[in-house]
Amino acid sequence: MKLLSKTFAAASLAGAALVAGPAVAQVNGTIAVVNPPATIAGSSAFSAAYQQINTTYASQITQIQQKQQQAQTLIQQLDTNSDGNLDQAEQQAAQNAPQAQQIQTLEREIGQLQNQVESARVYAIEQILQQYSAALQTVTTADNIQVVLSPEAVTWSAPAANINQKVVAALNTRVPSVQTTPPQNWQPSQQAVGVYQQVQQILMVAASRQQAAAPQQQPAQPTGR
Repeated sequence: MKLLSKTFAAASLAGAALVAGPAVAQVNGTIAVVNPPATIAGSSAFSAAYQQINTTYASQITQIQQKQQQAQTLIQQLDTNSDGNLDQAEQQAAQNAPQAQQIQTLEREIGQLQNQVESARVYAIEQILQQYSAALQTVTTADNIQVVLSPEAVTWSAPAANINQKVVAALNTRVPSVQTTPPQNWQPSQQAVGVYQQVQQILMVAASRQQAAAPQQQPAQPTGR
């Protein structure tokens, strides 16, 4: 589980882009489509929690980035043909290289730091997830929905069938904020870890889209005399 360098802006973009559906007062019919990880990523509690975690664990996040760069530099030293990858021969040669032990040490330290940040994020998501079923029930009852499908189970659906935004609104009402410091000896549920991984994928996609949409910086043109 990576993406520790993704910013709060990416989380906000994910919520806006992936949760947004047409502004429909009533879902037509009795079948609706909802994306649970996207609704959680679009909730106010999620955005606030991730922002708080990025602040609280700023030192750990910076250290992770620095150690990842250090490890990458060491790996480049072992990449003798400079193709960006360690082939079998390079990996075999690296076993006895001093860089190998340094890389293992860095990876262990990175893992310890990541656990601190990721535990806080999973804990926040778990609290939102605990209110998801009730939020979904609120929407399905209000709109008289009989069947709710995930996007993966649907070949095509009318835009009005998307109830993501309605579930987000219900989540915002039920869980306006969450705690970001896990209790001592807390262990995350398997479901929360799975949703966390899906949410991280959403953030990665959102960040990639944001980067692709950003205007490329043009080099300064020399001025004539």
